[in-house]
Amino acid sequence: MTTGAGDHSIVTRGLTKRFRGGQLAVDDLHLSVPRGSVFGFLGPNGSGKTTTIRMLLGLVAPTQGGWDLLGTPMPGGVAAVLPRVGALVEGPAFYPYLSGEANLRRYDAADPKADPRTASRRIGLALDRVGLAAAAGKRYRAYSLGMRQRLAIAAALLGPRELLVLDEPTNGLDPQGTREVRALVREIAADGTTVFVSSHLLAEVEQMCTHVGVMRTGRLVAQGPIAGLLGGEAVTVRVETPDTAEAAAVLAGLGLEGVRTGDGQAVAELGGHAPERVTAALVAAGVAVRGLAVQRPSLEDVFVGLTGEGFDVDG
Repeated sequence: MTTGAGDHSIVTRGLTKRFRGGQLAVDDLHLSVPRGSVFGFLGPNGSGKTTTIRMLLGLVAPTQGGWDLLGTPMPGGVAAVLPRVGALVEGPAFYPYLSGEANLRRYDAADPKADPRTASRRIGLALDRVGLAAAAGKRYRAYSLGMRQRLAIAAALLGPRELLVLDEPTNGLDPQGTREVRALVREIAADGTTVFVSSHLLAEVEQMCTHVGVMRTGRLVAQGPIAGLLGGEAVTVRVETPDTAEAAAVLAGLGLEGVRTGDGQAVAELGGHAPERVTAALVAAGVAVRGLAVQRPSLEDVFVGLTGEGFDVDG
């Protein structure tokens, strides 16, 4: 077993998947997902995210490499580990004419380890946890997209789970549905469950996750706490002023680096300087300041810096 595997819900070692015809979908993946984290598995469509998830859950055999789930080597530990893992992969599938509760009853009945005598209690707890208790008797076809995603997460939570794997849980949702799923993920993580969220939406991951792994064309190009990844990027100060040359001179005089001007702005890297000190120096020098903004790096900035390209940040 990998050293420190007990501190991680997912560890992969050189995980690789090559399909027939030579297509390399996942290339030498070394992934570490800390226990208790909300881990955003990020990348454009086609970057290898879903293939990785299918390998982790034992749905697709890797070409080479190994992995642990919840500290147990796989695939040998599938029977023991998967009952502790909930998953939503490639969208929910339910009967449209049945109620949410009736659909969950069919999911629960398919679990050979589930005690039918306690099914009602499990289903009630799962519906309550995702905020659908009041809509339990409503037909699935009448559910909104956000409600459908929450029901799918309820199906994944019918038993006690230490790890929840969600593949694009906000895909196709309107802003309200997206907020609902985001809040639910945070609540589940607060209860101690590790949540592994695959997404191509950078803005969503930035708001929801504590850690992130970035995929590009089958390879992992970065991973770690979001705060650490963002902390490596420069914070900039932008001064809107008609006196761009004078403002640039003040910024340079304060010791700020990367000073440049253009489009009615003077811009520089803030570094360790306090924004209020910069403002005071500009005013003292007689610079007509129309606006001053401190711009902190986003996850999109980090991704562009790593790969030289961006992808969908809004959906």
